[in-house]
Amino acid sequence: MAGRTRVSPWLTAGLAFGAFGALLWMERRRPLRREVEPRWRHDARNLAVAAVSTATLQIVQKPVIGPLAELVEERRWGLLKRSGLPPWAEIPLAVLAMDYTLYLWHVLTHRVPWLWRLHRVHHADLDLTATTALRFHAAEMALSVPWRAAQILLIGVGPRALGIWQKALLASILFHHANLRLPPALERRLVAFIVTPRMHGIHHSDQPEEADSNWSSGLTLWDRLHGTLRLDVPQEAITIGVHTHADPAALTLPRLLGMPFEKEPEAAVR
Repeated sequence: MAGRTRVSPWLTAGLAFGAFGALLWMERRRPLRREVEPRWRHDARNLAVAAVSTATLQIVQKPVIGPLAELVEERRWGLLKRSGLPPWAEIPLAVLAMDYTLYLWHVLTHRVPWLWRLHRVHHADLDLTATTALRFHAAEMALSVPWRAAQILLIGVGPRALGIWQKALLASILFHHANLRLPPALERRLVAFIVTPRMHGIHHSDQPEEADSNWSSGLTLWDRLHGTLRLDVPQEAITIGVHTHADPAALTLPRLLGMPFEKEPEAAVR
């Protein structure tokens, strides 16, 4: 589109890596939870899982999602494109709708058994840190592409709104997965609007009644609307992980990559 200012991918990547490094440093200075595994081993394994997922997305998602958003923009497909709203209203609404439909996808990854088999790789982490935000099985990432395509088509999400949402989502998930102790007063103010480390820590509990809450990835609005918000569990009372996968020695990289294809233990959390 003529006149559109394009941000250098190198600048975007540099800012993302800078933010990620800052979170890792702050986790060391102000940890929210006691760590279970040695940090270097934990982070290296999570980043290895993330590398496989990233490579998969480059193959599966990149040729589909970007061109689809361009096509939506060009042909005015989707609810928002058909509405005739000006960009200043359309783009924020598109970002909001993407955030809400991601909430729905997250619920499905816990409720649908074959999706949970993939998603439990993320939840089986015994330490919740910024690197956990990147620890998703490659097959889960590949299967999310049709959902993402449906989001873009039905909502009417153009390239600009998609880019804003993707960057906001990355920042949000890195932040709320971080093992970061914020001042309680600050966290109370933030959680009125966005997902925070304490809030998301409850979702990563190994207890089903706690894990079945706090599904939001960006705004806490969706949990409030659906009655799934929970803020009443102290972090020291939470055991992070999936209680059927509680042995650190068994959570090796090969086991994580093969986990979706193993028989699910009887009492796995969904």
